[in-house]
Amino acid sequence: MTSSSIYDHLRPTDSDYADEIYRVVGTSGETVTLLRVGDGDGRRVNTGDLERVSEAELEGFEPAANPDGNRPFGAAVASRLEMGYWSLRAFGQQLVARPVPAAVAGLLVVVGVVGEQIGPLPEILLSVMIFAGALGLAVIGSGRFR
Repeated sequence: MTSSSIYDHLRPTDSDYADEIYRVVGTSGETVTLLRVGDGDGRRVNTGDLERVSEAELEGFEPAANPDGNRPFGAAVASRLEMGYWSLRAFGQQLVARPVPAAVAGLLVVVGVVGEQIGPLPEILLSVMIFAGALGLAVIGSGRFR
């Protein structure tokens, strides 16, 4: 292999490196930085192990398949569910960390939804309240509200 670009996946062909899958994460003209992302069987690993190799040493590597593409269906679903749980938990923690703005945004949504039962409010006003409240909750829950 003569050159590589960011996000290429490589596997060594000589014995100087372990038979694992690496992703190109940096190039600087003479050296290439590789992150180990897969084991010898092509399964995804999260190690943080970096290797720096010279452009000449890349001759000892060949293109490899992305290890993210070979996860079993059950593992992929479980990972998505776990990520959803942690995302909702972080969202809730952000709302709890800023209770007053979160309460105001939540109140806007509630009034927008049940506003017709409270009194004669214009439909456009109710829609704007729902939109503003939902947007406020999203901004506060994402941690971007300061």
